Amino acid sequence: MPYTTEDGGRLNNFAVEPKVYMAEPPTQKQKTVYIVMGVGAIALVAGLIAVAVAVS
Repeated sequence: MPYTTEDGGRLNNFAVEPKVYMAEPPTQKQKTVYIVMGVGAIALVAGLIAVAVAVS
């Protein structure tokens, strides 16, 4: 582990930095899954709002 010595003899440890990589754009299949999940989330929220209105 890399460290430096400060004034007074104290050691200062530094975390190991993660390897940097370039992100890849989503594939067409991933985009489709994102759309389906979004539509499902909207339907869930709309259903919850409808139930809350019906109960109140």
